[in-house]
Amino acid sequence: MFALTADHLAVRDMAKAFADERMAPNALRWDEAEHFPVETLREAAALGMAAIYVSEKHGGSGMTRLDAALIFEALSTGCPSVASFLSIHNMVAWVVDRFGSPELKGRYLPRLASMELIASYCLTEPGAGSDAAALTTRARRDGADYVLDGVKQFISGAGASDLYLVMARTGEGGAAGVSAFMVEKDAPGLAFGAKEKKMGWRAQPTRQVILEGVRVPAANLVGVEGGGFKIAMAGLDGGRLNIGACSIGGGQSALDKAIAYMRERKAFGRRIADFQALQFRVADIATSLETARSILWRAASALDEHSPEATRLCAMAKQTATDAGFNAANDALQLFGGYGYLADYGVEKLVRDLRVHQILEGTNEIMRVIVARGLIEN
Repeated sequence: MFALTADHLAVRDMAKAFADERMAPNALRWDEAEHFPVETLREAAALGMAAIYVSEKHGGSGMTRLDAALIFEALSTGCPSVASFLSIHNMVAWVVDRFGSPELKGRYLPRLASMELIASYCLTEPGAGSDAAALTTRARRDGADYVLDGVKQFISGAGASDLYLVMARTGEGGAAGVSAFMVEKDAPGLAFGAKEKKMGWRAQPTRQVILEGVRVPAANLVGVEGGGFKIAMAGLDGGRLNIGACSIGGGQSALDKAIAYMRERKAFGRRIADFQALQFRVADIATSLETARSILWRAASALDEHSPEATRLCAMAKQTATDAGFNAANDALQLFGGYGYLADYGVEKLVRDLRVHQILEGTNEIMRVIVARGLIEN
C-alpha cells in the first residue's frame, strides 16, 4: 500500500521519460498553436499507454488502475492537456473491453490500443451536465439499426477522433432509459460544431457532436439496452482517478519549476529559496500533493479490488487531487512573481490546464454529493 514495487517504478519511469523527451519540449508550442499531437499520442500507444487496463487478449496492456495513476501523473508533468485526452481514450477502450460484445472487441480494441482509431466519450449535453441522467439524445430502433438524434457538448477530440462512445436515450426518462453506442466518424448525419475557444486544454480540440438521423448498427450497442448509464458511471470511476493523477502531475511540475526558479532568483541580496516564508509555502504545496497522491493510490487499489467503497473513494480522490493540483500550480505561479504570469516559464499554462479538472468527470461539488450519499445511505 505504501511502497511501489519494481514493476510500478519501471512503469512510472517509462512514462516520465516519454513525458520529458516527447511532451515537455513541445507543450508550449502545442498550446499556442492549438495543435492536437496525434503522432505523439500514437507514440505513447506504441509503449502500451492507449489501452492501459484493457486485457492483453485484445491488444491491451493488462495493467492495473494503480499503474494507470502512475502513468498519467508522469505524463502530465510533460503536458496535462495531452495526458488528459489519453485518459479519455483509455476510458472508452476499457468500456469496450468490459461491456462490449466479442464482435465489438475484435473490431475495435486492437485499433484502439494502437490508436489507429482515436476515441471520444460523449455523455454531456447542452442541458445535461452534472445531471447526466437527464440527457435527451435519443436512439430509436429501426430494423437492424438504431437511429440517433441529439447534441453532445464539450466533447474532447470531437472532429479529430475516429470513434465516439455516445450515451443516448432508448427508454423513458431517468438513468434506466439510457443506452451506449459506438458511432464511427464517417456515419452519415454525424457532424461537429465549431472548435471551442478555451482557457486551457488548448492542445486538444473540443466541439459539439451533432447527431441528426445517424444510423448505427444494432451490433454497435455496448452492453444491453438500458444499461448505458451504469456503463457511463463505471467508466467515470476510472476517469476520475486518471484526471486526479493528471492534476497531481501538473501540480508537481509547477512545484518543480518554482523550486528551480527560487534557487536562482535573488532578492534583498539572498536567494528567495532562503526565505522561510517561501520555504513554508513550498512545504505546504508538497504536502498537499503527497496527501492527494496517497488517497488516489488508495482509491485505485479499491477499484482494482472491486471494493464496494470504490466509487466513494474515487470521488474523494478526484476532488482532493484536482483541488491540490490546481492550487499547487496557482501557488507556484505566485512564487515566480510577475515572471509566472509570462508564457515563457510554462506555469501559467499549467494553471489554465488544471483549472478545468475541477469541473470535468463530474464537478467537485458533485464529488461531495457522491461521498455524502454513500455515507448516509450505507
